[in-house]
Amino acid sequence: MTKAEIIAKMAEDAGITKAGAKTCLETFIANVTQTLKKKDGKVTLVGFGTFLKSRRKARKGRNPQTGEVIKIKAGNVVKFKAGQKLKAAI
Repeated sequence: MTKAEIIAKMAEDAGITKAGAKTCLETFIANVTQTLKKKDGKVTLVGFGTFLKSRRKARKGRNPQTGEVIKIKAGNVVKFKAGQKLKAAI
């Protein structure tokens, strides 16, 4: 499902305009992003799931074309853990 399809479905279900639904979705995304930027960023939507910020350590990898060992820098990653209701629905 694309962002445009989500906006259209939200507008239809909520009985609002697509512009209103787009604003709501973009505000949600911005707030989740802003929260995950914080030191201990975590967003929990009860029944749906949790977005967590996690730190990935530096590690060694391998270039698949040449087989050369390369260094991969440490960095932040976002993880999603599905909630019970979402797991049951799937």
